[in-house]
Amino acid sequence: MATAADTAAMRRAVSLAARGLGSTSPNPVVGCVITDAAGEIAGTGYHQRAGGPHAEVHALRAAGGRARGGTAYVTLEPCDHTGRTGPCSQALVAAGIARVVYAVADPTPQATGGAGTLRAAGVRVECGLLGPEAEAGNTAWLTSVRLGRPHVLWKYAATLDGRIAAEDRTSRWITSPESRADVHRLRAGADAVVVGSGTLAADDPHLAVRGVADAVQPLRVVVDTRATITPAARVLDGAAPTLIAVGADADTRHLPGVDTVVLPAGADGGLDVHALLAELHARGVRSVLLEGGPTLAGSFVAAGAVDKVVGYLAPALLGAGPAALGGAGISTIGGAFRLDMTEFTRLGPDLRITAVPVPVLVPAVDAAGAVPVSKES
Repeated sequence: MATAADTAAMRRAVSLAARGLGSTSPNPVVGCVITDAAGEIAGTGYHQRAGGPHAEVHALRAAGGRARGGTAYVTLEPCDHTGRTGPCSQALVAAGIARVVYAVADPTPQATGGAGTLRAAGVRVECGLLGPEAEAGNTAWLTSVRLGRPHVLWKYAATLDGRIAAEDRTSRWITSPESRADVHRLRAGADAVVVGSGTLAADDPHLAVRGVADAVQPLRVVVDTRATITPAARVLDGAAPTLIAVGADADTRHLPGVDTVVLPAGADGGLDVHALLAELHARGVRSVLLEGGPTLAGSFVAAGAVDKVVGYLAPALLGAGPAALGGAGISTIGGAFRLDMTEFTRLGPDLRITAVPVPVLVPAVDAAGAVPVSKES
């Protein structure tokens, strides 16, 4: 039975893990708190960057000899393999840790097994404390492991009547400075920011992070089927890495030295969303911030590739102009992309709404392959 002290220590570990968002891919974010034999905090740490020491190692170094006989609270099961760093399970055993409490089991076959190694060494091991909170903080990495593609967060800013620009296509600025600053925090936590050629032509966005201390710049990705981007585009200024995704027939001779990738066409005539995500995943991208306009957003929704939605709603009405979401393959109310609202936050005059897709319930199937039908229907 977890005590209040256990919960407090794990909650601090979850908070520590969040400090690594945007800088650890393709590795997970992990936090660790170590208490000594008397239950006092002796050391803390988090995974700061891929290839660097894991959270447990940072915490053990901080704790020193006080770790012996103590407890380690870790947001993810300690790894049991040697990669660019050694196995954390062995480091915990060597330090004399008596008890390990971890929130989420590691689903990767190469790293799992740490709990078993710890138990075999006589360490008391417990799993599941604040599991949902730790999962939420590590959702990008867990999505990538479970689905084999990056986690996608679609962000948009709109008026209360759902317009992202006026009828004349002017859009600066619909939302407040507070909301725009918050978007930079989203960017700082993402591995890649994705826009389409329409947004590029309308806004010439920069897409780099500003105003966030020590932020690792995300990969700027432009989906530009016909390679209409010009060398003067702000995303090609060198402030952050940039990738241009083009179609098979695109002429890219005007883009010497620019990183480009050729992708197949999707069903809607644009580039294949799943091919794009596979390319990004292969490049170590585990989290994508989709900032594209309605056409690109519609393609992602139609492909079933949106894992979270963050909408910034301004207290304004336009009455005309483009909507936030374009064609998404939805033709009837029964096919609506349903969401669960998980958070409402006031940012200056605006409202930020966070939502996640409602899980699709798969009907139970009996041994003969038939879907049971209610006798009352």
